[in-house]
Amino acid sequence: MLQSGIRRFLKHGTLPQLRVFEASARLGSLTRAAEELHIAQPTASVQIKKLTETVGLQLFEQVGRRVYLTDAGQRLYAGCHDVFRALSTLEATLNGMRSMESGHLRLAVCSTGKYFAPRMLGAFIQRYPGVEAALEIHNRKTLIDRLAGNEDDLYLFASPFDREDVVTQALLPNPLVVFARDDHPLANVRQIGFERIAAEPFLMRESGSGTRLLATQLFERRGLVPKVRLELNTDEAIKEAILAGLGVSIMSRFTLGLEPEPSRLICLDVEGFPLENNWHFAYPVGKQLSATARAFMDFARCEAKALVKGELRDSPKAGCSSKG
Repeated sequence: MLQSGIRRFLKHGTLPQLRVFEASARLGSLTRAAEELHIAQPTASVQIKKLTETVGLQLFEQVGRRVYLTDAGQRLYAGCHDVFRALSTLEATLNGMRSMESGHLRLAVCSTGKYFAPRMLGAFIQRYPGVEAALEIHNRKTLIDRLAGNEDDLYLFASPFDREDVVTQALLPNPLVVFARDDHPLANVRQIGFERIAAEPFLMRESGSGTRLLATQLFERRGLVPKVRLELNTDEAIKEAILAGLGVSIMSRFTLGLEPEPSRLICLDVEGFPLENNWHFAYPVGKQLSATARAFMDFARCEAKALVKGELRDSPKAGCSSKG
């Protein structure tokens, strides 16, 4: 155990004792040390006595009116400088973290978050170049497992979930839409009933996906069962399946990206869509968020507003605009 070698110094308030010792050794006088530190001389004497007892060796010897260091005192004096330098370096590092000049951020997001999380994280790092960041992308089930293990600093979910041991904070709208290929028979139909969508071949995300959970709940609330043709484990795979004419799917509007290029993917005009939903930050109850994590949350909320007001609302895709 690392602390076993310094156990004797952990028993008492050693740092205040070392402060008095260092000043006394440097000035060659306990009286002058007390004056410099603005403490009473009896208090300084008590601190030196306690430190001597802790070390177990005499630290000073008095010859005439002057105080000199013993061999043990000289070694301790040199050690004081090492300790104080280490603490000064640590404080400088912590000050840098407090002022966002440095720090670490490990962000874990659900798979759909890859369409905008890297951009927000990149903008954050540009503002705070001293921050070291890492981005993890997983499906909802894996994200929940990582959160339970407190493996990351922050988590970003495509939809909220109610758990007493988790704190959630809304970030921005994450509307769900019905995607199809542009030559689908329903492409030009307006106000399509959801029952009609339930009759179409449906492309479903894998078990553990947040998108699958939301789509399943949507069908269940309406007393309908989707005609699942394929289960796929990525949004890209579902988009390719749609483009191959294999069916339709319910996915996040963000699946098109923030600046969608011309594509044969369209959003069908289905009654009740876009379906309101929200991205949420999450972290375990009791977690002490770092200054970096809190700064990123504040930064992301500002960036998210710009994203929603800009790229998302101005999308040329029919039926794909956000209500947020």
